[in-house]
Amino acid sequence: MYSRREFLRTASLAGSAVVLNFRELVSKPRGATFFGLHEFVESHPDAVFVLRTGVDSKTNTSALKDVGHQLGRTLFVAKLDSVAGFPVSANVVLKPNITSWYWDKTPIEQTMGIQTDPYFVEGVVNSLFDLTILAQNTYIREANYSPNQIDGTWYSDLAKRTGLNLKDFPQVAQMASQDVQWTDVPNGVWFSKIPHLWPVNSPGSCLINIAKFKSHSMGMTLCSKNLQGTNAIPYVSHCTAWGTAMSGVDTKHVVSNAFANIKTNYDRHTAANIPRWDLPGSGSGGLWMETHASRCLDNNSVLHPVLNIIEGVYGREGPFVSGPDANGGATGYGRDIMTNVVIFGKNSFHVDIIGAYLAGHEPGNFGLFHLALERGLSKYLNPHEIPLFEWKLDGSASSSRVENFPQTPIRTLYLRKAGEPAYHMVNEPYNYGGTTAVVEQKHQVPDVFAIQQNFPNPFNPSTSIQYYIPEAGDVRLEVFDIRGQVVDVLIDSWLPAGDHVRMWNSERRPSGTYFYRLLYKGSAQTKSMILLK
Repeated sequence: MYSRREFLRTASLAGSAVVLNFRELVSKPRGATFFGLHEFVESHPDAVFVLRTGVDSKTNTSALKDVGHQLGRTLFVAKLDSVAGFPVSANVVLKPNITSWYWDKTPIEQTMGIQTDPYFVEGVVNSLFDLTILAQNTYIREANYSPNQIDGTWYSDLAKRTGLNLKDFPQVAQMASQDVQWTDVPNGVWFSKIPHLWPVNSPGSCLINIAKFKSHSMGMTLCSKNLQGTNAIPYVSHCTAWGTAMSGVDTKHVVSNAFANIKTNYDRHTAANIPRWDLPGSGSGGLWMETHASRCLDNNSVLHPVLNIIEGVYGREGPFVSGPDANGGATGYGRDIMTNVVIFGKNSFHVDIIGAYLAGHEPGNFGLFHLALERGLSKYLNPHEIPLFEWKLDGSASSSRVENFPQTPIRTLYLRKAGEPAYHMVNEPYNYGGTTAVVEQKHQVPDVFAIQQNFPNPFNPSTSIQYYIPEAGDVRLEVFDIRGQVVDVLIDSWLPAGDHVRMWNSERRPSGTYFYRLLYKGSAQTKSMILLK
């Protein structure tokens, strides 16, 4: 461990380097303000993060809003320039799951879990407003939205409270040109062109995908399928069966011989033994799933959300009003369960694989994930191989494993085998040997512990400190002032091997140079940072 004299000498040398960096930063032109994703999440694009929430009830709207707000404040942060983020004047689009339905909707508590909780979404919206993003530039888009239905009313109320832009859209043929953003689909299996609800996919826009933790005929609907609702009607009808035309879709926007190509792929995937893919049924079997997955993957291939989130403060068993009865039949109401997790990351399929696992299913049994791996939209199939971190509401994160989080069984209607109830688990064992795609490593993983420069720097009032430890062990991360006095201890505990990040909130500290030191297995590393108020 460093002596006080050694610490001060090292800190002094480190501090001079940061002052030069600070002068370079403040000499840049001012005027524009930017925002973007937390640096740790941005630098781990293949990783998935899980937040435990601990909300007591799905009707505790203030707690739900607070979770969304606190999470948003840690995930969306100020940036230095447009290379690192978006200008605050950019159009920001949120895509919650606002599923439309037409059945009996009372009592409301029995239908809440059909959609992404609006109070959680409102909390995220407020975190964006904290960054001076304007309400007039903030949009919620969902093709299935209708203000005359009770699910739409909740979001209508949200729009009134926040001032953001929310509206329903007619079919694309009746839409004004400024309300649709057409997107070409290179190498599409079904679509050659997709109409997105503007400003989704418009140049310079920022898309945030906020799905619901719920079951569906496609398995768990989650993030990848949630993006289906960015497509204008009738292009949103991805669930249309194989061999049946998507009514109203212009054939020039559909790949030539699409049905034949899908059938060829289906036969190949069935021969490759994708689980349950051989089940029959024109509107309910494996060929139907192949058709839906092809459209879903076409859409995902051209959308690039800055972040994909599963709101799982409470999960839904049953996609709509109907749900499983005591015996797994489909004669009951859908059931909401306090699952108390929020799952997020940059890759929607990696997020969904972890989501399916935490819902008690084995992701290797779902064909969508096999097809995503084949098309290069996912790097993993095995949930145990996905880099995973536990996220805290103070903005810190630690390496973890998927087994460290509880599974909550959420039954699904997906590809029912003979003898299974309508609602069932898809949790039969799957052999993942050889299924992970080859991933090019951007850099060699260090075999010694390392601490990175804090970000942002200079900062006010919070900054993040990333570090890596090659083996599990005791870690202490301290913050010192210029006199060498400890002003904060950010971590002092045993941690698993891997990447970690901690936030330092300096609200009670004066401006100046500070130093942070990582102590691990008898060694130490020190860097400096500047608080500028």
